[in-house]
Amino acid sequence: MCKGLAGLPASCLRSAKDMKHRLGFLLQKSDSCEHSSSHSKKDKVVICQRVSQEEVKKWAESLENLINHECGLAAFKAFLKSEYSEENIDFWISCEEYKKIKSPSKLSPKAKKIYNEFISVQATKEVNLDACTREETSRNMLEPTITCFDEAQKKIFNLMEKDSYRRFLKSQFYLDLANPSNCGSEKQKGAKSPVDCASLVPQCA
Repeated sequence: MCKGLAGLPASCLRSAKDMKHRLGFLLQKSDSCEHSSSHSKKDKVVICQRVSQEEVKKWAESLENLINHECGLAAFKAFLKSEYSEENIDFWISCEEYKKIKSPSKLSPKAKKIYNEFISVQATKEVNLDACTREETSRNMLEPTITCFDEAQKKIFNLMEKDSYRRFLKSQFYLDLANPSNCGSEKQKGAKSPVDCASLVPQCA
């Protein structure tokens, strides 16, 4: 169960604070983001050169705005990681990647991997689904299609929208991003160098 930032050990709080300051460097007047063209077994590396304050404030308009923005997604994922509750966004990302598969022969193995990781009773990162949706998704595994996770993904999106997204917007982490004047000297330094959003995820011991 998520206990929030107050329940975290001091080492992780320091990491979350460091993550917040790093993201503060993104708040400059530019809307350009560059995607890495290469894919590996690791998470896709996203290079966000700069993010404007206006863009950051748009993240508060809807969860869709937040997670459909490369740096917004990285920020939200980093926040959830600091709370040890990133399984829902990881599932959502996996579903998005799954829907981009072009080869029918790759659907079944990828579907089973997602199911085993997030939905099965022995899932290593089990998401919170109601029994009906879980059973429906389980039946879909007999003949996986491109839409076999749609209902489960929708339920998890709604769950994040009502819970973790609201916590994110109320957190000091997001408030400092939306109001860079609160970030102290970081605002003075600016952000002239590209920032790797993937590196913003704190490493909590």
